This record gives sequence, C-alpha cells and structure tokens, in this order.
Amino acid sequence: MKKTRIEKDSMGEKAVPSSAYYGIQTARALENFPVSGMRAHPLFIRAYVLIKKAAALTHEHLSLLEPDIARAIVSAADEVLNGKLADQFVVDVFQAGAGTSFNMNVNEVLANRALEILGDARGNYKRVSPNDHVNRSQSTNDTFPTAMHVASLMMLRELLPVLARLSLSLEDKGKAFSDVIKSGRTHLQDAVPVTLGQEFSAYGVVVRKGMVQLRACEPALQEIAIGGSAVGSGLNVPPGFRTRVIQHLHEMTGIAFRPAPDLFEAVQSRAAIVSLSGALRTLCLDLIRIANDLRLMGSGPRTGFAEISLPAVQPGSSIMPGKVNPSLAECLNMICFQVMGNDLVVAMASQAGQLELNVMMPVMIHNLLQSMEILKNFVPVFAEKCVAGITAHKERCRSYFEKSLGLATILNPHIGYLSASQLAKESEEKGIPIRDLILQKKLMTPEELDRILDPDRITGQDQSI
Repeated sequence: MKKTRIEKDSMGEKAVPSSAYYGIQTARALENFPVSGMRAHPLFIRAYVLIKKAAALTHEHLSLLEPDIARAIVSAADEVLNGKLADQFVVDVFQAGAGTSFNMNVNEVLANRALEILGDARGNYKRVSPNDHVNRSQSTNDTFPTAMHVASLMMLRELLPVLARLSLSLEDKGKAFSDVIKSGRTHLQDAVPVTLGQEFSAYGVVVRKGMVQLRACEPALQEIAIGGSAVGSGLNVPPGFRTRVIQHLHEMTGIAFRPAPDLFEAVQSRAAIVSLSGALRTLCLDLIRIANDLRLMGSGPRTGFAEISLPAVQPGSSIMPGKVNPSLAECLNMICFQVMGNDLVVAMASQAGQLELNVMMPVMIHNLLQSMEILKNFVPVFAEKCVAGITAHKERCRSYFEKSLGLATILNPHIGYLSASQLAKESEEKGIPIRDLILQKKLMTPEELDRILDPDRITGQDQSI
C-alpha cells in the first residue's frame, strides 16, 4: 500500500499520509506549527463537530446538499461524537490566527470519513469537499467563536456540580465545628473570638457566590455567532440556515442557544469568554485564600497553630520521618495559580483583536477550557480527601480563645477602651490571661465575667442576649 496520497489545495500539491483522515491543509498546519504538542480539548472538538453535524442536517433540510452527502457527513460526525477518529485532530493549540487550521482539520476529517462511507477514496474531494460541503455556509470566523461558546457551556455544566459539592462539604464542617470556639485573627494578630464553624461556613458561602458569578456568564455565552460568516454580514449564508443550526444545537446539547443580536459584535468581541475566565479567576482567588487558611490552621503539629488536622494522604518528606504535609491544599493552590495565569492570557488575547475579527481565539479557548478542566478534576478530590476529613483540636482552639488579647475588646462597653487596652498590655507583658487579671483586680465578679464572655454571645450565635 502507498504510504502517502497526493492532495491539492489553492497553494499546490502535497503528500498526505494514506492512513490519515485529515488532509492537505492540516498537513500544512503540522509543518507550520510544531509548537507544543498540545491538541484541542476533547470538548472543543465535540463542540465543533456538533456544529458541522447541525450544518449538514440544515443543508439537507434546505435542499442545499444532496441527501446522501448530508447523511454521510452526519454519520461521520456521529462516529467522532462516539469517540472514533480522536487521533485525527492533530493541529497544535498554538496555530494560525482565528483557528482556520483547526476548522479545516475538522472539515477534512469529516469529509474523508464521509467519502469512505459513500464508497469513495480519501482525498477524492469531488464528491465531498471539506470546503464546499462540510464547511458550506460557514466560515472559521463564525464557527470558531460558536464552538468556543458551546464548549465553554458544556464544560461549565461539568464544573458547577463539583463546586456545589465543595461548598456543601465546607458547610457541613461549619455545622460540625459550630461549638469550637477560638480566637479570631485579623492582620494575623489576636482578634475577637469566632467559632471554627463560622469560618468554615463562610468558606462554603464564598464557593456558592463563585458559582453565582459563573452562572451569570451563561446568558452571554448562549448567544452564538453562527450565520455571521466571515465578518458578521452573513455573506453566502442562506435564509433559514442560522435558525435551524441553532435549533439542532439546542436539541443535541440541551443548552438554550440563541442568535447573537448583532453578528458583527459576535464575530469581533470575545467579551463573554473574558467574563467566564474572569469569574474563574475571582473564584480561584478565594480558593487560594481558603487553602492557605487551612494550611495555616493546620500548621504544626507542635510549632504551628494546630487548630485543625488535615487528612494525611502521603508521606511529607523524603528525609524527615513522620512528616505530613498539607499536600491537597498545596495542589489546589498551584491549580488556582495556573487558572490566574490562563486568565491573563485570555485577557491579553481578547484585547488583541482588530477590526472585524479577533484572531487570537485558539489560545483563548485552550486556556479557558484548561482552567475549567483542572478545577473540575481536582475540586472533588479536595472536597472528599481533604475537607471531609478535617478534624478540630477543640481544646487547643479553646486555649487560644481564653488567652487571646482580643478578649479585651469585649470589655470596652464595661470598663472603657483605654482601661481595656491597659489590661491587654499587662496581659501580654506578664503572660497572664485577661480573664485572670480581671478577677485579680476584682473588676468583675466571676458570674459577671462568665456572662460577658459567654461564647455564644460573643460569637453572635445567641441572638437573644
């Protein structure tokens, strides 16, 4: 068998591996962009193939493709959607601007498989052409941003449930630790008391608010550019094409896509992608803070805060026996740092678009999908292997509460700010808890002091007092 076949495009002829379902334009991209070895995310491939399938079904309905050709393209698309030919989508994520190389990679794979289904040889594009049939009524400039929105929403559907589980896990710990009183800290210095449960409940609320911000991005992503053609004018797009493609996409994904109100804007601007990336960045800033809090509260076990214990998941040192590290929290930190770096790439790529088109789309969708993918993959692990197994050192927390200089604040209404400040200073200098100093100086009776320092009252849990 021949190892190569000869294909022809507008630039001339080129040898393509006989076994390949991709064609000449993909082969050129492989030569031109041997950059990272990274390929398009599977969900992005899926989104693009869904668009091609929807277009073929629409063209059949509009009598713009012969039924056998349309059906062959649809069958080829279904095979890819069912997991076949995944190794044929070979264009590097760093490629020519706008994603033309990737669009043609998809067009060629579907065209060649459709040819086989029809009994023809790969590369014989007279009957099924990547450009004239698979790409009919379309441009890279409207299909690529459409696929970006489709893939982002599909990935968001996978990410939101795992974030909900993390929020629930944190809130469960909030309930479990509701009676663990401890010293609050501001500026990493003693502050008024809180409960460990209040801290964890707040973490859960933070994650839920992050989910609200992510969901707020959905309406803009549901507006898609398909039908805009090269610049948004809809050139060479037949009447009814856009509406029917959107209908098919809705049926295939369950997502309520709708036409972008202004197709020129839909081709030019990637603001919806930037907003989603920004919401991920905001969420990650809080996740970093939460992970750092857990690492700090779990520091020790002898020389740190040691207010909580994080589950041991692996040995912490190759040289120090018995050492256990906050490995899962550290991993979450690194993932969030990556998301923040990805967001910077998305932002820079967004502002780099000129006039009728943003050509930086390939790197935008690569970074955005990677951000959601790594969060989706690790957040459940963090919730189940870290958060769910956290235990509290209740006596240690109470000891901090009783020794905290923050107790002086509680005395303000009773002895005044200056007197309370003097007590705090004396407590620090002599190493005597503020409670003991008050009783030594007979500033209050034990009963009065017990009432004033009641944990439920001072942490806001008993609203009747």
